[in-house]
Amino acid sequence: MTPPARKPALWLLVAMTGIGPFTMQILIPALPRVAVDLGVPYAAAQLTLTLYLIGVALGQLIYGPLADRFGRKPVLLWSLLLYLIASALSALAPDMTWLGIGRVAQAMGACAGMVLGRAIIRDVWPREEAASRIGYVVMAMTIAPMVAPMAGALIEERFGWRAAMIACLGFGVPLLLAIWRRLPETLREPQPLPGLRGMGMAYVSLLRLSAFRWIGAVGAASTGVFFAFMAGAPQVVEHMGYSPRAYATAFLAISVSFAFGSMLAGRYSMRFGLVRMLSVGLWITVLGAAAMLAVQLLLPHTLMGFFLPMTLVALGNGLSLPNAVAAAISVRPERAGTASGLLGAVQMGFGALMTIVNGAVETGSGVATALVMAACGVMAHIALSGARRRL
Repeated sequence: MTPPARKPALWLLVAMTGIGPFTMQILIPALPRVAVDLGVPYAAAQLTLTLYLIGVALGQLIYGPLADRFGRKPVLLWSLLLYLIASALSALAPDMTWLGIGRVAQAMGACAGMVLGRAIIRDVWPREEAASRIGYVVMAMTIAPMVAPMAGALIEERFGWRAAMIACLGFGVPLLLAIWRRLPETLREPQPLPGLRGMGMAYVSLLRLSAFRWIGAVGAASTGVFFAFMAGAPQVVEHMGYSPRAYATAFLAISVSFAFGSMLAGRYSMRFGLVRMLSVGLWITVLGAAAMLAVQLLLPHTLMGFFLPMTLVALGNGLSLPNAVAAAISVRPERAGTASGLLGAVQMGFGALMTIVNGAVETGSGVATALVMAACGVMAHIALSGARRRL
């Protein structure tokens, strides 16, 4: 019998999971300045967010099977090396094309911590407790997206947006060393590496399970709400006449709300079960998205009117997403890495699609952003109806 894996330190799980959202968020407040500096329209600069999400989606499809074969730790170390190289490339990018390439590679390096952090938790804790642990990690992880927009705004004001990419090196190097020295290997039984065809078949076998399809749809639509907001918010804030620092300051409330929801998920998922927590979280998300749409249509456009309903959405996401993740990776526990990667890819792929949709329809008023968010919230709730009967 294989002995139980040694449990990793919580702070290390938080750091390796947080590097992805930190790197994504640090550049968002500076997107209007990136557009001016590189001589492109705002919509083109906004594509750096879309490309980042595509990179995360692609990376997660690869890392799951590799980590199920070679172990969590070696894959994490190689991915962080890619992240460091890509961060340097992004800082030196002479035009939009090179910045886009750098951001895709940066995302592919950073996302390993996101997908393998969830797999590591599932390696050492059972399903209901895994949902609780994921909730606590996500709660603590919100420090990264809480700090990143403000850090990005302040760095951009003083040193320019390229310095924000250099700051990513300052986060990545210590994390690489910490994982090398402190992270235990938690994979108990390595799975055969399937090759490209086998990887495809592994993903197809998961997608054939109706429970995974429905819960994947829940996670994707819930994530779409969040990324639709992030794609439109910088343009809406600039249209209102506010600075990137104002965006970063207002975003703090969203991060705090998301952290609070994740804390509640960590505390109560074992007591009430993940299906009930999912339902409560999605109802709150839909209510917040509907409130944002009503405010944008009926009331004067203000910074508070735009961000306050989003705090409700963030609370709902904090409650629901850890439970959606725990449910998805528990469908086939022996393939937790592959399931985590596929779920993450679906989430990021749908999020990228929502950034493109929002970029095409948002004019700066905030109405289009609210509409896209509300539509995603409704889709998430419909998907939960299908998932409830299979979990």
